[in-house]
Amino acid sequence: MITSFYRFIFIVFLFLASIVCVNAQSNTGEKEELPKGIKETLAKNRIDREKKDYEELLQRGEEAVKLSDELDKSFVQNKKLTGEDQRKLERLEKLSKKIREELGGSDSNPSSEKENSSDSDDIKLSSVSDAVDKLKNISRKLSDELKKTTRYTISTVAVQSSNALFKVVRFIRLSKN
Repeated sequence: MITSFYRFIFIVFLFLASIVCVNAQSNTGEKEELPKGIKETLAKNRIDREKKDYEELLQRGEEAVKLSDELDKSFVQNKKLTGEDQRKLERLEKLSKKIREELGGSDSNPSSEKENSSDSDDIKLSSVSDAVDKLKNISRKLSDELKKTTRYTISTVAVQSSNALFKVVRFIRLSKN
């Protein structure tokens, strides 16, 4: 009985030793280095992707200006917003959200709005015509700020402008014509 106990302990010891050896061989602790050519290709692809994302950001800013100009002209002519104008407002809302996300901004918190008084929080809108005018000005300001930045920088003014643009669009969409 004692010999069978020693045999059992010996087998368990061999089993544990083999597990340790297998783990030691599979985990060397160092990651394999990629070849230099692959590293360079990955770096070039990352740079190209960043450039493309920056160009798309600028295009979104230009599209926001274009849409706000079209909305302004339509409102001046019709004195109200048409169904097509509502679709443009939806697109403008999506653009402002996308720009804000790409800049690293987030939706302003209602509790912090009272504490932090900035340009985007001081928007006082009394009518749809006033809001359409502000929409045009804010979208131009946003586009100008986006053009000033590089793909390496984040502009807090651009984030505030995108938040303000979003708020004005929401005001227009939710108000009665």
